[in-house]
Amino acid sequence: MAILKVIELLASSPVSWEDATANAVKVAAKTVKEIRSVYVKDHSAVVVKNKITEYRVNVKISFEVV
Repeated sequence: MAILKVIELLASSPVSWEDATANAVKVAAKTVKEIRSVYVKDHSAVVVKNKITEYRVNVKISFEVV
């Protein structure tokens, strides 16, 4: 039996939502071990002069508590 914990993070990228999600996992992995999954809860973007300048995601990351 495994015990999982979920944390919620906000991340961003100038490239894409996928890159923002990867950034969230990369940062979380610095202090969290045994990451099992990432769930993208919400997407948004910053628009400047009619152009998307930043992609943002709100994610939930689950990991095993050992």
